[in-house]
Amino acid sequence: MKMTHRKRLEKTLAGQSPDRIPWALWHHFPVDDQDPIALVKATLAFQDQFGFDLIKVMPPSSFCLKDWGAEDEWQGNLEGTRAYVRRPIQKPEDWYSLQILDPYQGYLNRQLECLAYLKQSVSPGTPYLQTIFNPLSQAKNLVGPENLSVHLRQYPDALHTGLKTILETTLRFIDAAKGFGISGIFLAIQHASFQVLTKDEYQEFGCAYVKLILETVNNLWINVAHLHENAVMFDLIAKYPVQVLNWHDRETSPNLSEGLQRFAGSVCGGISRINSLVLGAPEKIKTEARQAIEQTNGQRLILGTGCVLPLNTPFGNIMALHEIVKAT
Repeated sequence: MKMTHRKRLEKTLAGQSPDRIPWALWHHFPVDDQDPIALVKATLAFQDQFGFDLIKVMPPSSFCLKDWGAEDEWQGNLEGTRAYVRRPIQKPEDWYSLQILDPYQGYLNRQLECLAYLKQSVSPGTPYLQTIFNPLSQAKNLVGPENLSVHLRQYPDALHTGLKTILETTLRFIDAAKGFGISGIFLAIQHASFQVLTKDEYQEFGCAYVKLILETVNNLWINVAHLHENAVMFDLIAKYPVQVLNWHDRETSPNLSEGLQRFAGSVCGGISRINSLVLGAPEKIKTEARQAIEQTNGQRLILGTGCVLPLNTPFGNIMALHEIVKAT
């Protein structure tokens, strides 16, 4: 008997065997992501085309920063991301000037409008997750990656003050978003990498704030943590109380099998987004999908990629993965 997307995921999260392996892919919608209704329409068109088992709502990273004065523009990046052209934090003292934002005003409210329209439009039984950037990632976009490292190491008190403001704003936004039917959050973590920070640095400036975000979503049934970059602090993030971990498993350790041994929840990945989905042939994608299923015994697995799908991904390559999913 065919299951709904939600039921299929619930079975997977419980370590049981659903009717088939669930899958999920997501990409940015540049230009469309500047209008809440246009973003929903683009999201639903992508969903209707492929029938993913969950929808990751994909606003630009600036949606939570523009009301603080950040500015960005679409410059054609193939991942669909926008380039920041103005960062409001220019010096350490600026962190003290950030004010807690009202989620029902400005650009945050526009994202709530997106969720409200999605709630009215999405088919029953299809979960959707709001993307949330962890406070340190938001801080990076407010000040720039190079300056963030300087502020973190030389002006920690100022940065902590800013992070507390970002955290409170984020908590208020999540609380508001819960009223629009989200099944969970997709928590984007960009600094839990030994290439970027030490473990102690990430624990102080990352974990301390993420902990409070995860506490506020513990009543939602599917929360996903995404580890960006390579050389990730997997075991540290594996302690987070989330249901799913997603990382660049085809580019950095651990692989899916090892990840399942070190994390009590489910894993999302298995397919190389660049070398296979963009540059590969359909048979390569099918091979990777079969390998992912073998690595995990088809248990606690959501087939997908380690990060956002590039805009130039061939249609036929996505369909190749879809064929494997239908055959499981």
